[in-house]
Amino acid sequence: MAGHVLPGEKGALLSRTLGFDSRNESEVTVISFNARLGALRTSVRRIAVVLFSAITVVGIFSAPAQAASWSSSLSGVAPGYESRQWYAPSSSTGTKITFTGCTGFNSVVNVTLYKAVTALPDTGYVRAAFTQCFTGSSSTSTGNWSDHGAGDYYFVVNDGGGASVSVRSLTVTY
Repeated sequence: MAGHVLPGEKGALLSRTLGFDSRNESEVTVISFNARLGALRTSVRRIAVVLFSAITVVGIFSAPAQAASWSSSLSGVAPGYESRQWYAPSSSTGTKITFTGCTGFNSVVNVTLYKAVTALPDTGYVRAAFTQCFTGSSSTSTGNWSDHGAGDYYFVVNDGGGASVSVRSLTVTY
């Protein structure tokens, strides 16, 4: 039957097609070795696909990375003081700013989060009034802002006016 090979005739047909004498075992051994090598390569590819798929699934369902943060202090900063900038990737955690141990003429410090925008005015978000941090050197005030997408952020102290302020410790988490 043309084009149809019975299971026992596969090697003989391949040998005849390639011009080998089917009685020559060395050529049949080479063909058999190449067939096994091809099967091994297919198995290795399948294993690689399964491993890659498993790693991808684990990555999708793994816990989100820890939030990044930085800490500093402020000493007698005037109204309108701008913090250093930081890059925040888009995340569900948003931004949290905590002041500990505030001192100054007033008993409130207003903190506004801004997103730096190239060639346009920066975008300001809700202003938080920090008062609790003035009640003692270890007292804290915290402001929380929702996620506003990836970008460079900074905060401004008393951007609407007010008095100078010092902060023993501050932490920005994003």
